Amino acid sequence: MSAPRRTVALIGAPTDVGAAELGASMGPEAMRVAGVHAALEARGLTVHDRGNLVGPGNRGEAARDGFRNLPAVVAWNERVHEAVYGALGEGHLPIMLGGDHSLAVGSISAVARHCRDTHQKLRVLWLDAHADFNTGELSPSGNLHGMPLACLCGLGPRALTGLGGQSPAIHPQWIRQIGIRSVDEGERRLVHELAVEVFDMRYIDEMGMRATMEQALSGIDADTHLHVSFDVDFLDPDIAPGVGTTVPGGPTYREAQLCMEMIADTRRVGSLDVVELNPALDEHNRTAKIAVDLLESLFGKSTLVRRQHPGRPLDVVGARSGTV
Repeated sequence: MSAPRRTVALIGAPTDVGAAELGASMGPEAMRVAGVHAALEARGLTVHDRGNLVGPGNRGEAARDGFRNLPAVVAWNERVHEAVYGALGEGHLPIMLGGDHSLAVGSISAVARHCRDTHQKLRVLWLDAHADFNTGELSPSGNLHGMPLACLCGLGPRALTGLGGQSPAIHPQWIRQIGIRSVDEGERRLVHELAVEVFDMRYIDEMGMRATMEQALSGIDADTHLHVSFDVDFLDPDIAPGVGTTVPGGPTYREAQLCMEMIADTRRVGSLDVVELNPALDEHNRTAKIAVDLLESLFGKSTLVRRQHPGRPLDVVGARSGTV
């Protein structure tokens, strides 16, 4: 008997209320135009596109008490939380299409709530150029897309830290940050104080992506729910220009593919965010197409067809001896 097809729920959250730049609100439609639905179905998934959530617009408010657009950010995260938690309860794998990265407060607090319900461990892979560990007191801008991990770890406004009925929603030791290369001084101190495991670009340069991912995925087992929060600015802007906060020196296309393929090898991905895609800054939807390509790898598409021989490295099926 064949295994049942896994079902995915696409949840659009078209907002940029937490961001510095306008345009991330168009991210969900850019992903759809780039063919995310068909790409996931090609990986053997049954895809239910639940359309876009609706919430307040971006009024561009000035920061108050260290936060810009806080009421709107809270409203969007409440909607994301309920949509993601509901999809998980129905047995679907939710993919939240952002929108800016402040929305991860809603999605990950929902995943944490689901893990408490099902008695699962949670591992969060944070693929990003930025640490996103600012607080209202530390942030130089007040933009909440720079604060989601701090909020999830209980540091922030109660309306965000309490989503899902528990604060903190997650513990810092559950987080693995990968690709980091832009950190404010205040959040640098906070990340060290909380002992967050960070694999920055220097680590990747020195150790390589394979060793990095082996460390980041260490300890994951059959009782682990793996959540991937993929900020598109994780990628080097030479291959992914369509983001509002580009930082040079990110992973190359091939490094990003290896990262996604190694995550896929765990077969533990249970939920996903794709955020900060800004079509207004893109080139012919190039960044969205790359994001969709990487999602295919995350769900099992491999560059090469390989087979494992006992006691030998993976070989390429059909390749000549000694060649790839």
